[in-house]
Formats: sequence, C-alpha cells, structure tokens
Amino acid sequence: MSASGGETMERQGGAAPAPVRAGSAGRGPARSLLAMVLACEAIVIGLAIPVAVAVLKVDGATAGLVCGGLAVLCLVMAGLLRFPWAVPAGTVLQVLIIATGFMVPTMFFLGALFGALWGTAIWMGRKAEGARAR
Repeated sequence: MSASGGETMERQGGAAPAPVRAGSAGRGPARSLLAMVLACEAIVIGLAIPVAVAVLKVDGATAGLVCGGLAVLCLVMAGLLRFPWAVPAGTVLQVLIIATGFMVPTMFFLGALFGALWGTAIWMGRKAEGARAR
C-alpha cells in the first residue's frame, strides 16, 4: 500500500473512510422517500389518461395536457428535491393532483392517498435523518 493514503491512516490507528457510492452523496432518507412517492404518482397519473378518455369521455387533448403535464411535473420535482423549496412545491403539486378528481373522480381518492404518502414520507424521512444525526 502507498504511504500517501491508507497506510498512513492505519499507522495512526484510524480506518480509511468508506467509499461513497456514485449518486448517493447528499441523498438522505427523506429525499429518497419523497422521490419514490413522486415517481409512483407519475405512473398513476399517466394511467389516468386512458381512463379519462375511454371511460369518462374526456377530450384526449385535455386529459393528456392535464394528466401528462402533472406526471412530467412529478418526475421533474423528484429530481429537484435537493433544493429546499422543492418540498413545499411538491406539496402544492399534491393539491393539484387531488384537483384532477374533477376530471377523473377516482383521482380524488388516489390524490388524497398520495398526499397522505407524501406527508408520511416527510415525517418518516425527517425522523430517520434525526436518528442518523445522533
């Protein structure tokens, strides 16, 4: 082993730092949970488009624009969770998703369910980060 890194640490009684996996730096439990909620939500909203068009006879362009736009917003928001403003913005997104219930009534229930998951992910993620900090 070279004298520049690990050998010096071993002689001093310390251990070499654990390697950091690519893409995991700065990603806490709250951010991971919130990103998973948003990704699953994007899938569900995308699947609401054909339901709105085929079953509820909503105009295809309207359903695609509203539901497709919200699905894309969910995915974009999942990537922006590293910023402090993203969690409140994600909360606003949850309200918009519940509002899609006016187009597809089942989305009232699904939006509320994902809103509850969003709130639980915030709570559990912060709780886990607090435990990790101790």
